[in-house]
Amino acid sequence: MNSKFVVTLILCFFVSLISAQNSSYKISGIIISEDEKLPLESATIYLETIKDSTLITYTISDKNGAFNLEGKTFYERCNLTVSYLGYEPYTSIINFKDGITDLKTIAMKPANLLDAVLVKSRAPITIKKDTLEFNVSSFKTKQDATVEDLLKELPGVEVDEEGNITVNGKPVSEILVNGKPFFGDDATIATRNLTKEIIEKVQVVDTKTDAEAFAGEEGDQKSKTINLTIKEENNKGQFGRLAAGIGTDDRYEFAGIYNNFNNDRRISVLAGGNNINSPGFSFGEIQKMFGNASFMSVSSNGSFNIDGRSFGGGEGIVTSSNIGANYADVLSKGVDITTDYFYSRSDSENESITNRETILADNRFFTNSTGSNLTDNQNHAFNTRLDVKLDSTLLLNIRPAFSYGNSRTSSSNTQETFNANNQLTNSSEANTFTENERRNFRNRMDLTKRFGSKGSFLKFGFDTEFNTGKAENFLQSEARFEDENQEDILRNQLTQRDDKVNNLGVNVTYRLPLIGKILSLDMKYSYGYNNEVNQNSTFDFDENSETFSQFNQDLSSDFTNTNRVNKPSVKLSYRKEKFSTSVDVGYVLRNLENSDQLRPELSLNRNFNAVELQANMNYNFSEKGSIYLWYNLANRPPIVSQLQPFQNVNNPLNIITGNPDLKPTNSHDLYISLNNFDWEKGTGFYSYFSLNVDTDRAIAKTTIDENFVRNTTYENVDGNYDLYGDISTSRNIKIDSLRTLKFNIGAYSSFANAVNFNNDVKYNSSNFNLSPNLGFTFNWKQLFELRPNYRLTFTDNRFDLDNIENQTFVSHSLRLGTATFFPKKFEWRNDIAFNYNPNVAEGFQRSAWFWNSTLAYTFLKDKAILTLKIYDLLNQNTNARRIASGDFIQDTQSTVLRQYFMLNFSWKFNTLGKKGNTNEGNFFFED
Repeated sequence: MNSKFVVTLILCFFVSLISAQNSSYKISGIIISEDEKLPLESATIYLETIKDSTLITYTISDKNGAFNLEGKTFYERCNLTVSYLGYEPYTSIINFKDGITDLKTIAMKPANLLDAVLVKSRAPITIKKDTLEFNVSSFKTKQDATVEDLLKELPGVEVDEEGNITVNGKPVSEILVNGKPFFGDDATIATRNLTKEIIEKVQVVDTKTDAEAFAGEEGDQKSKTINLTIKEENNKGQFGRLAAGIGTDDRYEFAGIYNNFNNDRRISVLAGGNNINSPGFSFGEIQKMFGNASFMSVSSNGSFNIDGRSFGGGEGIVTSSNIGANYADVLSKGVDITTDYFYSRSDSENESITNRETILADNRFFTNSTGSNLTDNQNHAFNTRLDVKLDSTLLLNIRPAFSYGNSRTSSSNTQETFNANNQLTNSSEANTFTENERRNFRNRMDLTKRFGSKGSFLKFGFDTEFNTGKAENFLQSEARFEDENQEDILRNQLTQRDDKVNNLGVNVTYRLPLIGKILSLDMKYSYGYNNEVNQNSTFDFDENSETFSQFNQDLSSDFTNTNRVNKPSVKLSYRKEKFSTSVDVGYVLRNLENSDQLRPELSLNRNFNAVELQANMNYNFSEKGSIYLWYNLANRPPIVSQLQPFQNVNNPLNIITGNPDLKPTNSHDLYISLNNFDWEKGTGFYSYFSLNVDTDRAIAKTTIDENFVRNTTYENVDGNYDLYGDISTSRNIKIDSLRTLKFNIGAYSSFANAVNFNNDVKYNSSNFNLSPNLGFTFNWKQLFELRPNYRLTFTDNRFDLDNIENQTFVSHSLRLGTATFFPKKFEWRNDIAFNYNPNVAEGFQRSAWFWNSTLAYTFLKDKAILTLKIYDLLNQNTNARRIASGDFIQDTQSTVLRQYFMLNFSWKFNTLGKKGNTNEGNFFFED
């Protein structure tokens, strides 16, 4: 109750401060070109203070060249600037005492070629065809701001608590620094460790590979790439940061990053370690001190990904250490290289309790289980990107990567199953110890040749991948049945696993221009070869020799699987400045072959042929917004384990047998997105809709006997479909030159219809979710920031079996973030969350308050920060969750990181720039 009162008091106090008033202004005009007398759409109009050129506000001209600037300010006069690519800037002094200022028609003079090279625009936003560019110096942030802090200030850009970024509603899939990757594909390494002060521009484009960009192909219009350009004077020097913290309950963390920039050459080294479930590459200060620990999350494992591989993770409490290095350089004219190396180690411990109710067509049973796991994980990864521009029309891209990992896992699990009368039917215990080792090498090579000026090209692609894995698993288990007619199953076994996977892919594409760059025809052929060897050798323990020497053929397997794909295709593309569309049609010829060395009679050879189709359309109805439509028809064959008629009895309580008569699945996917950002009103609208319909989806079909032993096979069914969508709008309100207010309102909804089997009875289930949310951010520069957010989730699960009860429930999530920037040199931040989830069983925690707090003090000329942080101030963090499926309801609770206090010290160094100082752009705390 006390915590609720505190939250309410803080909220009311801060909101009451919004009502202060200042002098109003309104500025309007029309932008045209002086030479052609035509309106200039998307010209940038911005106001700056006369004293230090601090940005006050800005807008973008509409399709008629008109603009309006409205707001309130404390200033009496300011500079107004109009900027448009290819034209000389227009400047004028505005007197705010006039209230309303009509500049009428502003004629922009074309810039000569020399001026265009020498003069750099200070416009906060520039729109260049398919590139949106932000001028970093126009967006003031807190002292020592990271790139993530900067991105949160940019219009149309959203960053969530996990560091995921969206631009105008589209997810950002890649972060580049001067056009090159920075430590693989984990964007947070760049956004949370590079500081704003070294960045000059933030550029946003559709995601493309280097080969696609060189050939002039369309990129992925469903995702964005952000490129951070470094200031020219900051391209030579050294900078970095060191941090360490120690806390209660023996909690600790340390992190460091060193960067050496020398024009085109860039060397970076980082390292970190902790036992607070954080990846170790984020510094323990201010708001990012909690790593990946989340509010009432399913797990707080602190894992992160590099080029699709997971590092430093594990369930429960994780102790991790990491080290990495990145090198980027221009070796010679036209030869660029980027390479990185990562090492990580993690030890995790986790205990879990699970209660599961399985619902049958005419019965039900209950399973209670406990588990504990200890895992030691080590990973190495090496990645390289080499780009060789042989001449102005010929580009070679090479992408080799190598990884090695090993792990040790010990686990202990118990399980009891009860019938509907709460009578014990079976129980089991299992103890395992597993050691595994894995290696992977892969390489992607593209050779692209351009012809003429109409967009013609010829591109060759060659992919290779080689995987090997070895494992040893020691198992001691007992499965006991209360039925005297059912024999108990006791096992003491060693299983040796040896896997090899070889992948080869070749493709060639030729583009034939039909009408210049407007209409083109792509002719493509691709070939794929996948070969997998899976050998599992199980040996029972021999009491006489006291060794694992008795080969168990029933639990062993020796499969060789081969998947060959030939696919010719053609693609017709039409592209104009505002409208583009394409249709891609291909024919897939697939051969699946499986041989079983232990059971030759079960070998199979199947052919699958199908048409595949992909089409898309994009219409930019203005510089502010666009609509995008995408359709895809894909043919997915059954996986070999679903086809193989081998009876897998590794789990004596769940026996699995494949179905060799399965047909391939045809998957239809439709995606529609609409986004629009009104720069004049500061209002953004984003929405998307997605639909998936599968025919002949392969699903599990399980029957359960009187001892509740499951026998599972697979069958094709129709009627499965999923649809989901999201709609959101945001509004930026500039109250005056110091106070801003940003609203976010949105709703996410999904509906899924699934066809399943319940103990051989076919039935339908549906799941409907509706989740509206409301939030706002109020910022009073130099004083404080307030960020409340509320989300309500309505869930409705329905089943057409009489014995399965429909489920309807509502959950609530409330978050409140606060930050104060006074007294001088101090920064106090709080993150408060409340979650209520009624859909858990008795004995599991349904609600919790979660409060993190930090107090930071900056000293040593702003180069050092001392931080006191408190994780889970109210000591209520929980890890309970419920999963509801067609035939079961499952509640789980597992180990979670609990409350701790930590004192952290960090120090930064910087020799970049002419003066080598680090205080450029200091806005909140001026000396």
